[in-house]
Amino acid sequence: MLAAMSASPLPPRSPGDACARSSGDACPGALRLHRADDGALARVRIPGGVLTPHQAVVLGRAAGHFGDGELHLTSRGNVQLRGLAPECGAELAALLDRAGLLPSARHERVRNVVASPLSGLDGLGSADVGPWLAELDRLLCGSDRTTALSGRFLFALDDGRGDVDALGADLALLGHGDGSALLRVGSGDAVLRVPASDGPRAASIAAGAFLDAAQDTGAWRVKDLPAAAAEALPAEVAHRLREAGLSVSPDRRPRPLEGLPPAHGPVPGPHREAALSVGVPLGRLGPDQWRLLSGAGGLRLTPWRGAVVTGIAPDRADGLLGELSTAGLITGPGSPWAGVGACIGRPGCAKSLADVRAEAGAALGPVGRLPVYWSGCERRCGHPRGEWIDVVATSDGHRISHVRGDRTTGAVTARDDPAALAAAVATARGSHP
Repeated sequence: MLAAMSASPLPPRSPGDACARSSGDACPGALRLHRADDGALARVRIPGGVLTPHQAVVLGRAAGHFGDGELHLTSRGNVQLRGLAPECGAELAALLDRAGLLPSARHERVRNVVASPLSGLDGLGSADVGPWLAELDRLLCGSDRTTALSGRFLFALDDGRGDVDALGADLALLGHGDGSALLRVGSGDAVLRVPASDGPRAASIAAGAFLDAAQDTGAWRVKDLPAAAAEALPAEVAHRLREAGLSVSPDRRPRPLEGLPPAHGPVPGPHREAALSVGVPLGRLGPDQWRLLSGAGGLRLTPWRGAVVTGIAPDRADGLLGELSTAGLITGPGSPWAGVGACIGRPGCAKSLADVRAEAGAALGPVGRLPVYWSGCERRCGHPRGEWIDVVATSDGHRISHVRGDRTTGAVTARDDPAALAAAVATARGSHP
């Protein structure tokens, strides 16, 4: 049986601060529970968000037996179980282990991999990232060295469409039209072209180069490295790839500012079986919603707090889409929940100044072009990337601003009156066509 660690609080951290190794990596996992105001929390890493029907059923069972019954999707396509009793750790770990959700106790918090959720389904993209995903996870779990990666270090497997490449991963592997793969190290435009079959191995070698560069720097992620070390890292990775016998050539590909989530509804494409893409309001799935999803086919959880259901009989697709809509999921572009997100807020988080999930629901209005994200404090946990309307609870009300990349503009403060807050958010969404 896998041993589970007791619940422990996460150290406070401000957005953009480097995570010091001296403080220890307290990122929660399935074996290290985090103590929150609503009970202990377990974060189950699901590489690429890919779940078998059996694994999905087991997660639902775990949420109902040990927690509050709900499954909370994260911005990395993982699942959080909340409201857990701190002493349930060993029993929870054993259940997840039997379902194949914990292939390695030493590596379970480093299996942070996002992947293009529609890869191989809609006929778009330049590569099917499924084989990459399986091989990269095998390499991560089979290496003693990778246990030194933090629970925040992120890999992205992008099939070439640019969706998950925009999510700010530390290492991104991109499909290319000529059959090669592009390896991006950090946030720059420079990439390394390698044979597609060598992509996962190249990413694994690059992770080792990062660990060497990060030694004694206090950096958990590539962006936390000192500037000189971050600038030198791609060249060092190229050197190590050549030493390992891989063919490498430098190239350039700008990282997209914004990764667009899959459109909600039927997934188009030349597939024999149907697939459906749905959004999950605030990333929160009740037991009935989860049972409906997990009983429909295979699941791919997305980094945009949604799910793609795969392997559906074509004559079942329309009926299932109606059932999912009736269950409260987002099945088309007209839902007022489209593009609306929030952190856990009160009462789940002691640092939150407001019940931002309830406030987000009360402020629903016409669908805007820009997403809007509600945060209960300045940490803004789980906020999107690219461009969005940022709503942050403060001691003086709520600060509403427009964020694009690293720039924040147009900040206004709205009082805590629900009508005034809803009007201010609607104005902010509507003023950026």
